[in-house]
This record gives sequence, structure tokens and C-alpha cells, in this order.
Amino acid sequence: MTLADTHRTINAIFRIESARLIAGLTRLVRDVGMAEELAQDALVAALEQWPREGIPDRPGAWLMATAKHRALNVLRRSKMLERKHVELAHEAEPSARADLVEEELGAALDDDVGDDLLRLMFTSCHPALSTEARVALTLRLLGGLTTQEIARAFLVTEATIAQRIVRAKRTLAEKKVPFEVPRGAELPARLASVLEVVYLIFNEGYSATAGDDYMRPSLCEDALRLGRTLAELAPDEPEVHGLVALMEINASRSAARTSPTGDPVLLLQQDRTRWDQTLIHHGLAALAHAEALGGPPGLYRLQAAITACHACAQRPEQTDWARIAGLYAELLLVLPSPVVALNRAVAVSMADGPAAGLELIEALAAEPVLSNYHLLPSARADLLEKLGRFAEARQQYERAAALTQNTRQRERLLERAAACASALPAPGSH
Repeated sequence: MTLADTHRTINAIFRIESARLIAGLTRLVRDVGMAEELAQDALVAALEQWPREGIPDRPGAWLMATAKHRALNVLRRSKMLERKHVELAHEAEPSARADLVEEELGAALDDDVGDDLLRLMFTSCHPALSTEARVALTLRLLGGLTTQEIARAFLVTEATIAQRIVRAKRTLAEKKVPFEVPRGAELPARLASVLEVVYLIFNEGYSATAGDDYMRPSLCEDALRLGRTLAELAPDEPEVHGLVALMEINASRSAARTSPTGDPVLLLQQDRTRWDQTLIHHGLAALAHAEALGGPPGLYRLQAAITACHACAQRPEQTDWARIAGLYAELLLVLPSPVVALNRAVAVSMADGPAAGLELIEALAAEPVLSNYHLLPSARADLLEKLGRFAEARQQYERAAALTQNTRQRERLLERAAACASALPAPGSH
């Protein structure tokens, strides 16, 4: 294995382990900014040592032990250790306090950090931060996303996201935000931003915005785990169960979404025998539970209902596109968004024909938020191709390929552009 290969492996391992590291370190140092710096220190140590010594059998444990050691050194050099004397050993004799604190701190990061991840989620989504900052910070700390990937999710610049994250960390530190899961009356008000964050993490794993991989399954798994935990935490919140349903049903298609060579496979072309029926069953059960709780359907319940229409169709031609278009119309009332309108247009094209869908898409072309969104020209190209307007379709596929930052998606779009070029009549023919 070359040095570059080793570094890629180390970075991949860190991507998986970083949220757990940061969560455990935050419980120890009570500062998310410092916790992330300590986790990065552990990564630097791994990049220096593992190429010489080999990757440990338990790389996550190695990173945690290294981070713990550095955290203890930081605490020893600061007044934080003195505060820990009060927090962890206020009832002990003074002569026993130092030993007790050292023992507590040494064991702190050896515990199961599953609960810490949930605490970190709610801390990152604290009301002291703006909604945008909560989402960006949580995606960074728990999702391990780069500022570029977060910027793509929000269709804003990297500099904007970077500023939000820096300011969010500073605000949390200045306000001494507690590292805890909210309880009682405070919980419902903070769920909405948490749900948004979980879904964005899932989406980044389900359809990676950049890089060579079409999907990042570990992010989907993290989002599903967090969603299921939230469902246990808030069993009477229909939107929580709606989100779980949405993610479970979408995740059921993961194995069918790529070819053996890793190329994307569109929904209607997927081998439905490869869909995970267990995940579909769990998703439909979660949706039924959400609907049984009552209340007006919200953002996630409606999206889950749309995915359920696909999951319940054994063959593509059995899909109830009219119902899907109607659900998207309801969703537009809850979330007026050009992206939702684009999805509705695609559903209308399937229910009423490509011309009807194309008319709706053309009306969205002037939307500023969609100007750099590759799925707009991609959807337009697909409908133009179905209508036999191959020259226009080719142009739109090429535009979509230029906008996407995902290698697999770009290759697929260029293939479709080439197919449209081949379908054009030869010059001079009639």
C-alpha cells in the first residue's frame, strides 16, 4: 500500500470515528470547539504514526486513546481540572480529590458514547444558534462533512458555511451551553432543527454531493441510528416517526441504486428484488405509527408517504404517480420550495405525460435557487429526450454534468448526452 493509499484509509477511518471522538471529548472538556481540535490532533498523530507502524487492529480505539491522552493534558494545564474537582468530587476529602478526578477523567472516554452523540446533536442545535448555524455545525461535528459538502446541501458559498461554524462554536463556548439532552417542555421546540439535521446527514450519505462515490453508506447508517434514537426519545411526535419512515424506505433501495461498476441506477430501472424488504417493512410500520398519532401531515410524513408509493409498487408501471403528484402538491403547502416544485413536475410528467411535466419545469427555470442545481437540467433533459427533442436534451444533459460535483453522476449524465447525440439525424438527412 502506497503512502497516499494509507492516508486515504486513515482519512476514511477518521470520517467514521470523528463524531464519536468529538462527542466523547465534548463530555470531557465541555467545549465543542476544543473537542474538535483534540480529535484533529489525534488524526494528525495517526497520519504520522500509522504509515510507519501499520494501521492498528482497532483504529477507533487508538484514536480515542490518543485523543483522551491529549484532552487530559489540556485539562491538567488549565483551570478546567480545578473545576472538575468541584463537579466530580465535591463531596470527597481534599486530599482524595485529585486522584478521584484523574480516575473519572481517565474512564470518561472509555464509556459507550452512543448517548454522547445524541447530547452532541442537541447541543449543536441549541436555540442560542441560528437555524442555519445549528444545521451546519451538526453536519460538521456529527456527520463529518466538509464545509464544501455542507455548502452544496444549502446552495450557498463555502465561506458562508465556514463563518457559521466558527461563530456557532464561539457562541456555544461563550454561553456555556450545557452538554445534555433537553427534557420536558423544552424538547418539542428543539426537535424540528434536529430532524432537519438528521435528514441532511442521511441525504449526504444517500446521494453524495461530491467525490467519486455515489453513496456514503456510513452516513446513512449514522442518520438512521440517530433517527431511531429520536423516535425512542419522542414516541408521541409524528414527524419523528415520519422521518424514520422516510429514511428506512429510502435506505431499502441502496443495494439497487448502483450497478456492479458503481454507476447510478435510476429508480425506475432498479431491480426491485434487491430492495431490502425488512427496511421497507420497518418504514411502512413507522409511517403507519406516525399517521395513527394524528394531526396534520408534516414535511417528513408527506415525503415518507411518497416513498411508500414506490415501495408498494412491485413493478414501475404499478406506481401511483397521480397520488405522488398530489402528495407533492400537499408538500408544497408545507414547504414552498422550488426543489419540491421540481419533484412535483417530474411526478406530473409520469402521471400526465412528459409535455405536462416539461411545462411545469420550464416555469421553474428562472428560480435563482435552482440556477446551479444539476437536477433541474437533468430532469428537463429527460423529458426533452422522451419528446424526441434530442439536440435540446443533449445540451441539458451536458449542463447538468457540468454542475454536478459527483464523478459517478457526471459520467452517467455525459453517457446520456452521448446517446442523444447518436439519436440525432445525420447532417443532410431527411
